[in-house]
Amino acid sequence: MHEVATATGEAEPRYAGFWIRVWATLVDSFLLSLVASPLLCSQYGRDSLDPARIVVAGPGEFFASWVFPALAVIFFWRYYQATPGKMLISAKVVDAVSGEKPSLGQCVGRYFAYIPSAFFFGIGVIWVAFDARKQGWHDKLAGTVVIREKRRGEPVPQDGSGI
Repeated sequence: MHEVATATGEAEPRYAGFWIRVWATLVDSFLLSLVASPLLCSQYGRDSLDPARIVVAGPGEFFASWVFPALAVIFFWRYYQATPGKMLISAKVVDAVSGEKPSLGQCVGRYFAYIPSAFFFGIGVIWVAFDARKQGWHDKLAGTVVIREKRRGEPVPQDGSGI
């Protein structure tokens, strides 16, 4: 696992907190909309982008709005351990126990666990801000955690352990 040394010399991962993960999600949402919006407009017109619409116009809209984002996010988690937004902040999704790459089942489970996480006024997502390991309900349900890589320019430990 990507770890940092604590004052006692124990290795502890650097968890990605709430606001930095919000930033990563905004980046991902923007990038997904750059891909999905032209597809939707070309097939269904500009009305397909109206957020007040509840009805899905057809299979193409369903694919562009629901299936494509799910496949893209799961693909990035599985093969890169991070979406582009998480890559931008040097964060990655790892197995909460081993610190290794999450399994395909964990990635799929994590994606669909966002549903109950967001259902009750988003409390399961906001949970990240208060949890010791910065896990949202979706992380807890999937057995994952989001960690950050060591930043460049961080001071080298004075005891020589970083050499």
